Order: sequence, then C-alpha cells, then structure tokens
Amino acid sequence: MSSSNMRLVIAIVRDADSETILRTLVGDGYRVTQIASTGGFLRRGNATLLVGVDKENVAHVMQIVRENSAPAIDPGQKRATVFVIKVDRLEQI
Repeated sequence: MSSSNMRLVIAIVRDADSETILRTLVGDGYRVTQIASTGGFLRRGNATLLVGVDKENVAHVMQIVRENSAPAIDPGQKRATVFVIKVDRLEQI
C-alpha cells in the first residue's frame, strides 16, 4: 500500500507524562503503540510512542505532546523528543 501522505511520529516522553499523552491521543482517535525505553545521560525511564498519521495531523499530534508534557524538572532536561518520518510503505498483516 502506498503511503505518500503518511507520517510516523516517534515521541520519546517521560514516564510521568506518557499515560496522559497516550490517553489524549487515543481519545482523539489516534492509534498509538507504546514502548518502554530508557535513555539519556541520567538513564531515566521514558516511553516511546509510535503514532501513524496523515501528514495533515502531525501538527495536532505535536500539540497534544506539548500540552500534556509537564515542565522540565532538571536544567537541560527536555520534556519530549519527537521525530517525524515519512512513510513510504504501510502494510497491516
């Protein structure tokens, strides 16, 4: 299946924010896969959220992540890291 308008949003968020972000995304009709992850200099727990969306919905997903991420606690800590990747092919088996 061709997916020229599809994007994969990969949002790496703090564990403390993941449930709220996940719940909001699902409530707005997005299908989300959550993967537990650890990363960064301080080795803190994170969640990696995978969201496949039409390119027109990327801004809305980014808004949900921004609005549901609590302020950073430590200097230099990020609230989230987000990658948006063009999807050349999508298959659901």
